[in-house]
Amino acid sequence: MTFEKFNRLQPSDAKVELLKCCGSESWVDKMIEHFPFHNSDSLFQKATNIWYNECDENNWREAFQYHPKIGDIESLKKKYASTKDWASGEQSGVESASEKTIENLAKVNKEYEEKFGYIFIVCATGKSAEEMLQLAEARLKNDPETEINLAMAEQQKITLIRLQKLLEDVSLDKRSHITTHVLDTSVGSPGKGILVRLQNLHNEKWQNIAIGITDDDGRVGDLLPAWKMLAPANYQIIFGTGNYFEKSNLAGFYPQVSIQFTVFDECHYHVPLLLNPYGYSTYRGS
Repeated sequence: MTFEKFNRLQPSDAKVELLKCCGSESWVDKMIEHFPFHNSDSLFQKATNIWYNECDENNWREAFQYHPKIGDIESLKKKYASTKDWASGEQSGVESASEKTIENLAKVNKEYEEKFGYIFIVCATGKSAEEMLQLAEARLKNDPETEINLAMAEQQKITLIRLQKLLEDVSLDKRSHITTHVLDTSVGSPGKGILVRLQNLHNEKWQNIAIGITDDDGRVGDLLPAWKMLAPANYQIIFGTGNYFEKSNLAGFYPQVSIQFTVFDECHYHVPLLLNPYGYSTYRGS
């Protein structure tokens, strides 16, 4: 439906549509308090601010329950029929995966749920099963406090994507506050499949606040939900270059590369890495 048609719905009907985008009743109720919305930017901004600032862990966990387990495509036929088509599309990268990858993904998902008490939540759009497996294995190492915040951020990415699917004439033009890409200058090609961790200082220790993986173009464009702005502070991005070199059959000198930078405002920050087995450089991109 169009944004205008959505805005003309009765609040009870609008609530049904919003629940398709996020399974938290509390989030939906708070969104309805602002309904109808002035414009699409207002809708996205409210969706993000409410999720981060007015919802709590119980609300986040409620929303997680609306998702099928990654790799468990069959469950889509039985669970949450109203979002079946959307979820199936979001997980399409799993369908072409090898049997071994699916088995490993199911195994890691089981370990994840046993450790954290909820299923592995990841914005799967555009990601292969191999990439989702790598992300799941990395996030399995997190402590519970870190992981619940990563999971809720992934949920918000999914919510924004589903809002776009709901509103056919709306496009989410805003980018992640932080983006990155890797170029392997030794071969002149993108550095794809590299695990990327965005961190901030918490109690004088670096803590993961986002985890992504470089795509076929060497980019991570969705480290953060589009409307989530970081507070001015120092941050760092850690690139898992060791595994990249190993997969490329190269004896790389750097097992990982860490780039620290400062966020001053709400402008877009692009932090690229120019990499080769024995050197690297960076700059502030655009």
